[in-house]
This record gives sequence, C-alpha cells and structure tokens, in this order.
Amino acid sequence: MTKCSMHALPALLLALVLPMAAQAADAGGAASKQVATAAAHAGMALGAADLATAHAHLHHVVNCLVGASGKGFDAKAEDPCKGMGNGAIPDAKGDVATLDRLNAALAQAEQGLKAASLDAAHADAKQVMETLQAK
Repeated sequence: MTKCSMHALPALLLALVLPMAAQAADAGGAASKQVATAAAHAGMALGAADLATAHAHLHHVVNCLVGASGKGFDAKAEDPCKGMGNGAIPDAKGDVATLDRLNAALAQAEQGLKAASLDAAHADAKQVMETLQAK
C-alpha cells in the first residue's frame, strides 16, 4: 500500500500543479493583450485632434490597466479590454518589473487626463505609449 502511494504521489502532484501553471500562463497572456490594447489607445490619444478625444483614449488606457474593479476605472468611458482579463495590472501580479512599468504608465495616463492643453495630453500619451512598449 505504501509503495503504491509513493508511486502515485508524483502523478498527484503533477495533476495539482499543471492547472495552476496553466492559469498563471493565461493570466500573463491576458495581461499582454491588455497592455497591447492600452498602448494602441495611448497612440490614439497621441494622434487625437482635440483634447476631448485625447482624454477619451487616455481613459481607455486607464480602464485597460486597472480593470473593471480597479481604482480609477471609469464606467462611463469605453472599456476596450472588456473580456480580455481583469485589467493588465491585476493580471500581471507576481511580475514585479512588469507591475512597476504598468504602474508608471498608469500614473502618466492619469496625468494626461488632467492635462489642460492638447500638447500636454499628447506629451503624456507619448510617455504612456513608450512606457507600455518598453520591455
């Protein structure tokens, strides 16, 4: 009986660990998709012809980064990352370097939302885009 249990133990451990590893890999993939979408919207904010459009796209960046349950999520603004995950920041948990980069991008996007001129919003959007595209 003990011999049988010892042989079954590795299989049992593997059966427990594989779903957790798959879930972690999926969360990383979800974060990557949301980061790419946020970067695209930062680019749209950079190319915006007016301040309201720049602000709208910067709201999209924030929504993708924090997720629907996150601080700063604006339900009135579009959520282009809906259905992709829980927000890039929550989905990147455990990856300190990525979290630092995403939080920096979030702070830059929030600064851009406070910009009173199109030039200032463009400058912030450019920083957001560069931060999100950095690896």
